[in-house]
Amino acid sequence: YNFDSKSEKDFAALLEGDKEVMKWLRPAIAQFSLYWNHNSQRYVPDFVVETMDTIYMIEIKAEKDVNDADVQEKMSAGKKFCDAATTFNLKNGGKKWTYVLIPHSAVAPNMSFRALCNYEH
Repeated sequence: YNFDSKSEKDFAALLEGDKEVMKWLRPAIAQFSLYWNHNSQRYVPDFVVETMDTIYMIEIKAEKDVNDADVQEKMSAGKKFCDAATTFNLKNGGKKWTYVLIPHSAVAPNMSFRALCNYEH
Protein backbone atom coordinates (compact mmCIF):
# COMPACT_ATOMS: atom_id res chain seq x y z
CA TYR A 1 0.00 0.00 0.00
CA ASN A 2 0.97 3.61 -0.52
CA PHE A 3 0.23 5.84 2.43
CA ASP A 4 -0.20 9.60 2.45
CA SER A 5 1.28 9.96 5.94
CA LYS A 6 3.13 8.15 8.70
CA SER A 7 -0.06 8.12 10.78
CA GLU A 8 -1.88 6.26 7.98
CA LYS A 9 0.93 3.70 7.85
CA ASP A 10 0.83 3.35 11.65
CA PHE A 11 -2.95 2.96 11.51
CA ALA A 12 -2.60 0.11 8.99
CA ALA A 13 -0.13 -1.63 11.32
CA LEU A 14 -2.57 -1.17 14.20
CA LEU A 15 -5.36 -2.73 12.08
CA GLU A 16 -3.19 -5.73 11.25
CA GLY A 17 -2.61 -6.42 14.94
CA ASP A 18 -6.15 -5.81 16.22
CA LYS A 19 -8.11 -9.04 16.75
CA GLU A 20 -11.44 -7.20 16.44
CA VAL A 21 -10.64 -6.21 12.83
CA MET A 22 -11.77 -8.86 10.35
CA LYS A 23 -10.72 -7.08 7.13
CA TRP A 24 -9.50 -3.71 6.00
CA LEU A 25 -8.59 -2.01 2.74
CA ARG A 26 -7.34 1.17 1.18
CA PRO A 27 -10.06 2.05 -1.34
CA ALA A 28 -9.13 2.44 -4.99
CA ILE A 29 -9.63 5.84 -6.61
CA ALA A 30 -13.02 5.02 -8.16
CA GLN A 31 -14.22 2.47 -5.59
CA PHE A 32 -16.66 4.89 -3.99
CA SER A 33 -18.80 7.49 -5.72
CA LEU A 34 -18.53 10.14 -3.04
CA TYR A 35 -18.50 13.76 -4.12
CA TRP A 36 -18.02 17.01 -2.27
CA ASN A 37 -17.56 20.71 -3.08
CA HIS A 38 -21.01 20.95 -4.71
CA ASN A 39 -20.48 17.54 -6.34
CA SER A 40 -17.42 18.82 -8.24
CA GLN A 41 -14.71 16.74 -6.55
CA ARG A 42 -14.43 13.04 -5.78
CA TYR A 43 -13.69 11.97 -2.21
CA VAL A 44 -11.87 8.72 -1.45
CA PRO A 45 -11.71 7.74 2.24
CA ASP A 46 -8.40 6.52 3.65
CA PHE A 47 -9.61 3.13 4.93
CA VAL A 48 -12.59 0.81 5.08
CA VAL A 49 -12.50 -1.52 8.08
CA GLU A 50 -14.83 -4.41 8.88
CA THR A 51 -15.53 -5.84 12.32
CA MET A 52 -18.09 -8.46 13.36
CA ASP A 53 -20.94 -5.93 13.54
CA THR A 54 -19.92 -2.83 11.58
CA ILE A 55 -18.14 -1.57 8.47
CA TYR A 56 -16.24 1.64 9.12
CA MET A 57 -15.26 4.33 6.65
CA ILE A 58 -12.17 5.92 8.17
CA GLU A 59 -10.44 9.22 7.46
CA ILE A 60 -7.13 10.12 9.15
CA LYS A 61 -6.42 13.85 9.19
CA ALA A 62 -3.85 16.16 10.71
CA GLU A 63 -5.32 17.41 13.97
CA LYS A 64 -5.01 21.02 12.82
CA ASP A 65 -7.19 20.22 9.78
CA VAL A 66 -10.01 18.28 11.49
CA ASN A 67 -12.30 21.33 11.64
CA ASP A 68 -11.31 22.63 8.20
CA ALA A 69 -14.33 23.32 5.95
CA ASP A 70 -13.10 20.90 3.23
CA VAL A 71 -12.58 18.10 5.76
CA GLN A 72 -16.02 18.74 7.25
CA GLU A 73 -17.65 18.67 3.80
CA LYS A 74 -15.89 15.39 2.95
CA MET A 75 -17.06 14.00 6.29
CA SER A 76 -20.62 15.01 5.45
CA ALA A 77 -20.38 13.14 2.11
CA GLY A 78 -18.95 10.08 3.90
CA LYS A 79 -21.71 10.13 6.52
CA LYS A 80 -24.40 10.35 3.84
CA PHE A 81 -22.90 7.33 2.10
CA CYS A 82 -22.73 5.40 5.38
CA ASP A 83 -26.36 6.26 6.20
CA ALA A 84 -27.54 5.04 2.78
CA ALA A 85 -25.38 1.89 2.93
CA THR A 86 -26.66 1.13 6.45
CA THR A 87 -30.29 1.53 5.39
CA PHE A 88 -29.77 -0.85 2.46
CA ASN A 89 -27.65 -3.37 4.37
CA LEU A 90 -29.96 -3.62 7.40
CA LYS A 91 -32.92 -4.34 5.10
CA ASN A 92 -30.88 -7.04 3.36
CA GLY A 93 -29.13 -8.81 6.24
CA GLY A 94 -25.91 -6.77 6.12
CA LYS A 95 -23.98 -4.64 8.56
CA LYS A 96 -24.28 -0.99 9.48
CA TRP A 97 -21.71 1.49 8.16
CA THR A 98 -20.15 4.19 10.34
CA TYR A 99 -17.98 7.15 9.33
CA VAL A 100 -15.08 8.01 11.64
CA LEU A 101 -12.71 10.97 11.41
CA ILE A 102 -9.54 10.31 13.42
CA PRO A 103 -6.95 13.01 14.15
CA HIS A 104 -3.44 11.84 13.28
CA SER A 105 -2.20 12.58 16.79
CA ALA A 106 -4.55 9.92 18.22
CA VAL A 107 -2.97 7.10 16.19
CA ALA A 108 -0.52 5.31 18.48
CA PRO A 109 0.72 1.71 18.66
CA ASN A 110 -0.90 1.18 22.07
CA MET A 111 -4.39 2.17 20.83
CA SER A 112 -7.05 -0.33 19.80
CA PHE A 113 -9.17 0.17 16.72
CA ARG A 114 -12.30 0.49 18.90
CA ALA A 115 -10.65 3.12 21.10
CA LEU A 116 -9.72 5.19 18.05
CA CYS A 117 -13.29 4.97 16.76
CA ASN A 118 -14.52 6.39 20.07
CA TYR A 119 -11.77 9.03 20.33
CA GLU A 120 -13.13 12.47 21.17
CA HIS A 121 -11.32 15.29 19.38
